[in-house]
Amino acid sequence: MKISIFGLGYVGAVSLACLSRDGHQVIGVDIDTAKLDLIKAGKTPVVEEGMVELMARVAAAGNVTVSADVRQAVLDSELSLVCVGTPSAPNGSQDQGAVLGLAREIGRALADKTIPHVVVFRSTLVPGTVENVLRPIIEAESGRQDGVDFHLCFQPEFLREGSSIRDYDKPPFTVVGANHAAATEKLRALFGHLPCKFLETSVRSAEMMKYCCNNFHALKITFANETARLCDALGVDPFEVMDLVCQDTQLNISRAYLRPGFAFGGSCLPKDLRATSYLARNHDVELPMLSNILASNQAHLAVALRKILATGKRRIGFVGLSFKTGTDDLRESPLVTLAEHLIGKGMQLSFYDPEVHLAQLLGANRRYIEMHLPHIGQLLRPRIDEVIAEAEVLVVGLSGTDVQQALAQQCRADQLVFDLVNLPDPASIQARVEGLCW
Repeated sequence: MKISIFGLGYVGAVSLACLSRDGHQVIGVDIDTAKLDLIKAGKTPVVEEGMVELMARVAAAGNVTVSADVRQAVLDSELSLVCVGTPSAPNGSQDQGAVLGLAREIGRALADKTIPHVVVFRSTLVPGTVENVLRPIIEAESGRQDGVDFHLCFQPEFLREGSSIRDYDKPPFTVVGANHAAATEKLRALFGHLPCKFLETSVRSAEMMKYCCNNFHALKITFANETARLCDALGVDPFEVMDLVCQDTQLNISRAYLRPGFAFGGSCLPKDLRATSYLARNHDVELPMLSNILASNQAHLAVALRKILATGKRRIGFVGLSFKTGTDDLRESPLVTLAEHLIGKGMQLSFYDPEVHLAQLLGANRRYIEMHLPHIGQLLRPRIDEVIAEAEVLVVGLSGTDVQQALAQQCRADQLVFDLVNLPDPASIQARVEGLCW
């Protein structure tokens, strides 16, 4: 394949070397002539394990050329990889100056192409940039249409400095965000041989998941470091603790808890976070991330409250009251907290939860509900159909086929179903269904 790569920094240079090694004809483009001269001489513009030998080899093989001419590089290739930098601006926003300027030049070059060209953005971009910002620029400059005369897509890279060649050859997955099959198939031909899943998604999801991955990596590093600081104050070996944590691949290092939903609650997580923060304060240890988890959880609950109040409806029915499906534990249930706020705003509430029976509540569980919802006995309904019939808005905090079927069979078109659990088949429900953050 004939490929042009724009931006010969860390990602661009490694991509150029690896693609050329794999037999593709690659044109490297950059405004920095020093980088172009280095590659032309078979030298690497970035310090990276294995790049000195690889760049010398691919330059000698004759599959690499370099240029500062954007137009000619587009005309001489069938696919372009855009790897220019998107650094932080002083206010924290993304500085897109380089990618915007390049989009204009690529657009002008595409005006002279007679066959469809694929433009693949690999630079980290704020979600919506490709479709809302770059596509209009390229279409305006070229006089051509995305999906007809050219194809835009986004393919995040997962190259770590120090192991980028190994990461290129064995990535965790290949993710392609595209709106047209032609672009996807072109990238499948280019990267489909790699030993990983080839995942197709929307352009915006691909843009967002790159940020999500980097944020998750930063979160994990911070979690380990905050744990280490607290361990140090307590005389505990942090390496031993984190090694034990990582042994759990069922809940800790897994997909568990990584689905969007409602706020967490229950008898363990909130109290243990509070205890951790108190312990850290007593030992003069700062844990900014761990100490703010409960605040973030409260902010998530506040989103639900605002959305329900914004409906202007007063009769609210709750399907679910315990902190998670399949239990009668009401302690620090976010649904109880939400109900408490709504009652305070003068809303008329009714509840259905198949696991919650007041006569069977004991100990701390009973004391908690008596303190926060003292009149719950008058609000609980024995059957879900009673709650559905009474409500203008149904807050669904329970998952399961029984709940889904009841909503599908009994909801009315004049009702709103406020979904906190990501119902499996919202289209089957006659009422309007609105998710918490989806």
